[in-house]
Amino acid sequence: MKVLSRDFTLKEKILLLLLSLILVGLAYYQFVDQPVRSALESARSEADALTVELQTVEAKLARMRRMRSELEDVTAGGTATEMGSYNNSKAEIASLNDILDQTLQYSITFANVTRSGDQIRRNFTLQFTTDTYENMENVIRELSQNHHRCLIGDVRCAAAKDLNLMESNITVNATATFFETMVGGTPDAGLPESKPAA
Repeated sequence: MKVLSRDFTLKEKILLLLLSLILVGLAYYQFVDQPVRSALESARSEADALTVELQTVEAKLARMRRMRSELEDVTAGGTATEMGSYNNSKAEIASLNDILDQTLQYSITFANVTRSGDQIRRNFTLQFTTDTYENMENVIRELSQNHHRCLIGDVRCAAAKDLNLMESNITVNATATFFETMVGGTPDAGLPESKPAA
């Protein structure tokens, strides 16, 4: 049986050519145009996401540069202190003993440790006697500029034998607080439960 043994007429050839063009156009649309459009849209979305991420990173970098500049200013000014990790009591006591070694006599009494979030407060009272006003000033200055974060509270000075402060031994009573952090610290039995920050 010879179905296609005859030649196509001009009209049939034109219809076959149009049908072939339509099939090629559909194939192009389905297998080239749509995947390319989809890939371009995906690339645009990814570029937008990367732009947002880049802006976030640039903002963090600017904040870190600001913080570094502030830290360099603080360090250059000589006011940088360290907030040691809990339990830093041995280093703090050693520092106090070094500072108070220049006094005639001294005593230190620590209160219970308090905790607020990650911040630890080690309160203490201090009494010492110096032979001169300058030595007393020196001890107070060294305490306030201690490299461990220390805040001096109440300070009371009294001269011995009701003499002028400049002319006699001076006894000082003070309260102060060392600050520590739980960041990098290891809790132990002496550490109270965290109380919410006020």
